[in-house]
Amino acid sequence: MQAKLSTMFQSLQVRNYRLFASGQLIKLIGVWMMFIAQDWLVLELSNNSATALGVVTACQFTPVLLLTLLSGRLADRYDKRVLLFAANAFWSLLALGMAVLVLTDLVQLWHVFAFAALLGTANAVETPVRQAFVSELVGTSLLPNALSLNAAVFNSARIVGPAIAGLAIAAFDVGPVFLFTALSSVAPLVNVVRMRTTELHRDALLPRDERASARVVDGLRYVWRRPDLLLPMAIMSVIGMSLFNFQLTLAALAKTVFHTGAASFGLFSTALAVGALGGALSGTGRRSRPSVWLVLGAAIACASFGTLVGLSTAYWLVVALLVPTGFCMVFFAQAANQRIQMGVDAAFRGRVMALWVLVFLGTNPVGAPLIGWVAEHYGAGASIWMGGLISLAAAVVALTWQLRHSGARLRFRVLPMPRFYVTSTDC
Repeated sequence: MQAKLSTMFQSLQVRNYRLFASGQLIKLIGVWMMFIAQDWLVLELSNNSATALGVVTACQFTPVLLLTLLSGRLADRYDKRVLLFAANAFWSLLALGMAVLVLTDLVQLWHVFAFAALLGTANAVETPVRQAFVSELVGTSLLPNALSLNAAVFNSARIVGPAIAGLAIAAFDVGPVFLFTALSSVAPLVNVVRMRTTELHRDALLPRDERASARVVDGLRYVWRRPDLLLPMAIMSVIGMSLFNFQLTLAALAKTVFHTGAASFGLFSTALAVGALGGALSGTGRRSRPSVWLVLGAAIACASFGTLVGLSTAYWLVVALLVPTGFCMVFFAQAANQRIQMGVDAAFRGRVMALWVLVFLGTNPVGAPLIGWVAEHYGAGASIWMGGLISLAAAVVALTWQLRHSGARLRFRVLPMPRFYVTSTDC
């Protein structure tokens, strides 16, 4: 057990990564608390409008759609550590301003929309830079482990944050939650300053004068010529837009279908995050690049469980199904992320990861208003199972394309336990 745990958390032995991960954990607990408080505030200000939830989600992710590729170019040209500090400082100031508005009872619905758009701008810069910065913290050998621990940090916060937020909103209302978010966002700033630049892994980077010519279009062409990078991005673009909107759909499900309070909404989010944490930790022992079959299988499982969540009519069954849904969701996202990161040249890492963030998060402005509209007119459950079926269709199409492209065959044998086999000369 000791050896297993040592392998699972190996990246934490690196001081710079330890500072990075701890700062992110503190900040993300506050961020997830803020997301719960923000959605609850929108429902209160809009008379329980699922469409308003869709709009605020779109405001939050539209800057990601518009600015992420430019941020990837910045990541390939300038010091990622400095860019992270600037983006997190901007986030802290915005969170503090929103906390003041809520605590003074001056907040209006348009304030929430504007706040979400500005935070989305900070995220559009910070997320691709942070994704690309991980390889400089730990190097290539520990990269899969570090990426899995990143997801574990994210989902640990996703467990703790909503649980605390649900109780805090019930006890103190949403104002103190926004204030805690502002205070917690200072942690990454302090830890970025404490990092030792001499211990960063930057040997694979091009010289500064050569990096100055990095262009967005070159990164797009690079991915277009690489089917092994393009396929997971294509699948993620569909699943991210149609199914990965649980922040919106679970709030609507708790409020309008099961007629429960903030604590129950927090339980939905926590159940999803418990499974997601398991999915993240399951990849910490990986040391090689995930195969395309692993990515495709995880995508099909994720879409299948998401569909079942939407079709469930019992509260307890939704909670139970959200655990495997969260597991498959993060397992798929991490396998796809690792396949991309471990297959990209260092000179293009910032722009490629920016494109990954774009398909992962930037599709929300397109999907969120549509899903919000479906939830409002046909029910929150329908908005989830429709997204699940669309995702499942996309994953099956991708599997069919990969089988034909690689010459592999999918066989089914009736053994003591039914098993699927993929045979290929190149996996």
